[in-house]
Amino acid sequence: MGYDQLVPEPLTDLAIALGLGLLVGLQRESNQSRAAGLRTFAIVTLSGAMCAALVPSVGGWIVAAGFIGVVALAAMSYYATGIQDGSRGLTTEMALLMMFLVGAYVVIGDPRMAVVVGGSVAVLLQAKAPLRKVVDRLGEDDMRAIMKFALLSLVILPVLPNRAFGPWGVLNLFEIWLLVVLIVGINLAGYIAYKFVGADTSALLGGVLGGLISSTATTVSYSRRTKDQDNGAPLAAVVVLIATAIVLVRVIIEVAVVAPRILRSVVIPISIVLAVAVAVSIFVWWRLHGRAVEMPAQGNPTMLRAALTFGALYAVVLLGVAWVRHVLGESQLYLAAAVAGLTDVDAITLSTAKLAEANAIDAARAWHLILIAYISNLVFKAGIVAVLGSRKLLLRVVALFAIIGVAAAAVIAFYPVR
Repeated sequence: MGYDQLVPEPLTDLAIALGLGLLVGLQRESNQSRAAGLRTFAIVTLSGAMCAALVPSVGGWIVAAGFIGVVALAAMSYYATGIQDGSRGLTTEMALLMMFLVGAYVVIGDPRMAVVVGGSVAVLLQAKAPLRKVVDRLGEDDMRAIMKFALLSLVILPVLPNRAFGPWGVLNLFEIWLLVVLIVGINLAGYIAYKFVGADTSALLGGVLGGLISSTATTVSYSRRTKDQDNGAPLAAVVVLIATAIVLVRVIIEVAVVAPRILRSVVIPISIVLAVAVAVSIFVWWRLHGRAVEMPAQGNPTMLRAALTFGALYAVVLLGVAWVRHVLGESQLYLAAAVAGLTDVDAITLSTAKLAEANAIDAARAWHLILIAYISNLVFKAGIVAVLGSRKLLLRVVALFAIIGVAAAAVIAFYPVR
């Protein structure tokens, strides 16, 4: 006899509601809330569950009436306790309203969703101090960056038309901007991490953050540093190398988001090259004994001009790849990848991944093109170092990049195509 036969479902729902109410109430009790504590939250959540259980008998109005009653009680509680302290917020009262709805949803909806929401309420209540520290650490420029990302993702993206147009039907404004949002989001995550870590950090973390924000910008910044300070070449080489390795992490993330169907075929060959890059990076970093490094000042990654530039670049790459496929044949895609990868790996990664997801090219050709673009990007970064950096940095970077480039070429040549 199963558990569900021993315990009637209504009792299970009530037990879940009681548990969630006690969980949130425990948090409020430990926070010494004057508005509501352990028992109040448990009773309110059970009230929501009981109102929902009565719906088949008396109708849905009972839930609405119960909710209005909780709203009235919360308002009186706020008036009674908050009038004495004008700085007190509405968090506890809003949590009461939410837990009534959670209790009702346990019965009339999916109990798993109710558990997720109830648990989230408890976590958010407990996270007041850490969240306050996060807000305090964010300056006006950081908030502006976050709001601009909201503009890109929540305001502009939804209103763009989601239909194909242009030559060969490869352009879609919604999809192009969606990928712009993806790239800007990755860059923003690195930028926020940089703001919390600070300018003084280890070479390892500096390279990781540099790769998340912009490996090319990191290469430019550290190359310039060594022009007049040649003794900084070993440290600069480590940061540039790690940032370049992180590019492959970005590639895997982008393929997972844009083309999950081909991820299994792509992730292994890309990960082999990533493993070589990480091993080389860790070895040279270890030789520096984790020496501190000051990250160069990072610009706002959500600038509208930068987003438009990437969107235009991605559209050009899409058109270029489509033109090569239809006019010159698929055998010339490798040349297109090499040219596109000189300045940016993200655009060619996203375009080839979408082609593979749509079965326009096979998965093996997709990761071949990505790795060719990556090798081309290594050459481009070496050129940056040659122009902006010291000779000592150039010799180190070329040697380290050569190891990674040879590994990538070996994977292209010898990894079995399935």
